Amino acid sequence: MKPIIDFRFRLFVYWHTRSKIPLVIVSIVVLVSSLLFSLIYSSRNDVRITKDITCLALNVYHEARGEPKAGQYAVAQVTLNRAKSKHYPNDICDVVFQKNWDKRRQRYVSAFSWTELDSRPSKKSKTWQQAWDIAESAYTGTDNSKTREALFYHANYIRPSWSRNKKPVARIGKHIFYN
Repeated sequence: MKPIIDFRFRLFVYWHTRSKIPLVIVSIVVLVSSLLFSLIYSSRNDVRITKDITCLALNVYHEARGEPKAGQYAVAQVTLNRAKSKHYPNDICDVVFQKNWDKRRQRYVSAFSWTELDSRPSKKSKTWQQAWDIAESAYTGTDNSKTREALFYHANYIRPSWSRNKKPVARIGKHIFYN
């Protein structure tokens, strides 16, 4: 047992007789670097969340601004469901602005037709604020949408060919939602 005690004593003496300045400097550098990294990461994350909610709110605004709140939540939920699906891009903005080649028209066609237009809502309007609130609520998962699994919808006054093979899960306002 004597070698262990001797080692501890030597370590104790070594620690107390050496300068701690290099250790303090390294500790400060590590602490400052950690804080700086966490601030940068947090800032980037906040920017990404704001971008996601903006794209989601734009889609809600343009696709469902005249619908009841439940219909607006449902449109937001479909957009989020698509971002989670392996059949669509995994980024909300990429889902909203997605374009696919249409053989019949011989051109790229947007998944949401409003994205082909050049209109933007007034950020001061009540409709925009409601679309933002709904998008934020859907994004954070605090809404109770009836369309948890839906990936598709269309206005009730049209009957697209793709809808014939889909099962309707909800009718809200002027939209029909499908899984």
